[in-house]
Amino acid sequence: MPELPDIELYLGCLRERLIGATLQRIRIASPSLLRSVDPPLESVEGAVIGGFGRVGKRIVLRLEGRPEERFLVLHLMIAGRLRWSEGPPKTPAKRLGGIASAAFETSAGTLTLTEASTQKRATLHLVVGAAAVAALDPGGIEPLTASREAFIAALSREGRTIKRALTDPRSIAGIGNAYSDEILHAARLSPLQRVANLDDAEWTRLWEATTSTLATWCARLREESRGPAGGTRFPGPGEVTAFRPDFAVHGKFGKPCPVCGTAVQRIVRGDHETNYCPRCQTGGKVLADRSLSLLLKDDWPSRAEDWE
Repeated sequence: MPELPDIELYLGCLRERLIGATLQRIRIASPSLLRSVDPPLESVEGAVIGGFGRVGKRIVLRLEGRPEERFLVLHLMIAGRLRWSEGPPKTPAKRLGGIASAAFETSAGTLTLTEASTQKRATLHLVVGAAAVAALDPGGIEPLTASREAFIAALSREGRTIKRALTDPRSIAGIGNAYSDEILHAARLSPLQRVANLDDAEWTRLWEATTSTLATWCARLREESRGPAGGTRFPGPGEVTAFRPDFAVHGKFGKPCPVCGTAVQRIVRGDHETNYCPRCQTGGKVLADRSLSLLLKDDWPSRAEDWE
């Protein structure tokens, strides 16, 4: 799922290309995408695109030229990605489909929403007024601007693990499985530690790791997408991903931790995988992976040294 740094990259690209352009037509190929019916999508055809924003992991497009401001609110969910093409659409209306869920035709070019998955989970709302946009906000604090006190208050509302608190959009905005792994590694904290058990020093490390990790990756993705003429190159297929070569632990099961060299371990729960370094984060203890520990029983290693 695209997370805060990925969404910020998309927003920068969209602002460069689309502010001031006219939204000419919206084509929907996935029946499950559109989650609102009033006003109809046709009512914003011909509107001028006034700006872009972010609500959690949602991309918000502001439209001008109507009695009341209208907003398109797009949530990419797990498999949603955006593609950009200059000029008129290359795909005729009757052929829009496959991995394309929608196309937004503008006077500047065509923005296509794709979902390379059999499960189409992305959502699109057309709403009237800023209050309607706010109603779609899960309520999490913004991690890049939150104070230490606000950060602690937001994550402490329920007695959960740090991993769950970081990925709950009702607590903190924009963080998912990938960046929570990177944050916890930078903070040297176990993903299964309870927030209620964190001391002042650990809270400080977690808050600082959250802001620095996200800010660093926002800047890094912008720099990597810098175009030859100075603008921002729109990310292509595979460039918005949860598996980046320079991540410390996420997606690096079995590979050496860049800090201490210990093999990165994982916890698998359903479709999600948590990665961590047992030496840097759990005092050398390997946390039980349910799928493997049920199989291995007493043979499940309990120390990092047993894996090396």
